Amino acid sequence: MQALFIKYKSVIKFILTFLVVYISFSVIYKLYLGALEGSRFYPDYMTHLVSLQSRSLLDAFGYDAQILPHPEEPSMKLIINGKYLARIIEGCNSISVLILFISFIIAFSGKLKVTFLYILAGSALIYIVNLIRIVILSIGIYHYPEQTEILHTVVFPAIIYGMMFLLWILWVNRFSKLKKKDA
Repeated sequence: MQALFIKYKSVIKFILTFLVVYISFSVIYKLYLGALEGSRFYPDYMTHLVSLQSRSLLDAFGYDAQILPHPEEPSMKLIINGKYLARIIEGCNSISVLILFISFIIAFSGKLKVTFLYILAGSALIYIVNLIRIVILSIGIYHYPEQTEILHTVVFPAIIYGMMFLLWILWVNRFSKLKKKDA
């Protein structure tokens, strides 16, 4: 048993580090969401911010976009040219994706400065891609409402998770301390 532990030490370290960081950040995020009930930013600050930024991007593309609090659930209603298209919910704000991304990067940490800068740059890129994803999804639903299901459940999750996966691959191959013998 000890021989197996020694042989797979780096794998076990990665899994444990990933789980500790992921669970810790997830609990902190859940506490953050719970603490915001009744705040002036509905449904929570990050979802509210993403909604407003998505509206601004849609306006920049020539669409008359509105964001309104949903009266029956914690989400923001997205309306384009007077047509209610979608809800922007807490899951659309990219925080859960960022928690997953950061957990992986820390589990495969490199030098402290490089790790920190990569987390910042990667998080910013994921956040921006998420905004663009919401805007493209909204425009797609507006022009092709019959494709809503495939756009929302297949195409657009692939964009955000694909970006995260590419950033992970780049990290492991270029910046982490992963030794070739450990691979």
